[in-house]
Amino acid sequence: MIYTCTLNPSVDYIVHVDELRIGELNRAVKTLTFPGGKGINVSRVLKRLGIESTALGFIGGFTGAFIIEQLQSENITCDFVEVPGNTRINVKLKSGKETEINGQGPMIQPEHEAEFMEKIRALTENDIVVLAGSIPSSLSPDVYGKIIDEAKKVKAKVVVDTSGPALKSLLMRKPFLAKPNHKELAELFDTTFHSKDEIMVYGRRLVELGVENVIVSMAGNGAFYFNREMTLFAEAPKGTVKNSVGAGDSMVAGFLAAYTSGKSLEEAFAYSVASGSATAFSEDLCTKDCVEQLVHEVNVMRF
Repeated sequence: MIYTCTLNPSVDYIVHVDELRIGELNRAVKTLTFPGGKGINVSRVLKRLGIESTALGFIGGFTGAFIIEQLQSENITCDFVEVPGNTRINVKLKSGKETEINGQGPMIQPEHEAEFMEKIRALTENDIVVLAGSIPSSLSPDVYGKIIDEAKKVKAKVVVDTSGPALKSLLMRKPFLAKPNHKELAELFDTTFHSKDEIMVYGRRLVELGVENVIVSMAGNGAFYFNREMTLFAEAPKGTVKNSVGAGDSMVAGFLAAYTSGKSLEEAFAYSVASGSATAFSEDLCTKDCVEQLVHEVNVMRF
């Protein structure tokens, strides 16, 4: 089973306004509401690609109830820890440039964290756990480290898709897969990139640190894949970008969907790139039909 961890989920409220006037009444021309959070996005895409998963994390209040209801309507298994207070609402205002306002999440007490860790201890060597997204301020900053340590005790595979100090500490624990984008990779090594060759140097360094599989995404400029045996590059398929939310999460889901279905690592990487692009070209997350149309346009090159 694949387990996705969203420690700081959200209700994503997307508001389209023709022309935003600051300080005046504005009327939306279109609104959309989705269950949000990187791990939740991975579960939603996995389901669309025909792979089962269980969504873990912390949930609360009427907004949390909305998330559970939406996921269950998509036949996604939920095993959240319920906490007092309301899960946050993130507003994504689309009017020319996209503006985001992320709400505050509920307070998570030590007993809630302990309940969550019991779920991690119940994993087995046949399971994959995806750690994705930000850590709530009410949780201990090293909570991801605790999760990966417990998962490794039972030999579960760990996938890491986060950023900042949390990412740096997790990489030292040698996860199965890490998926930084090129900016996050540069931040890890306190540098900037001016060429793809530089990205390759630092992507390989993550493998040298012990990460088994590394995908470095570069939005419309494609992506790299690294492991101890090979370096791959794939150009992104061409299309009109409609949505920047969830493309990276879709890449994680696409890779895991292909990998757990017995595809080769090269095929899993191509499916990953197609999944990310399919979401970027959609209003919501990708569909399997769209991914399988685009995967034929993904040209994977070896270095």
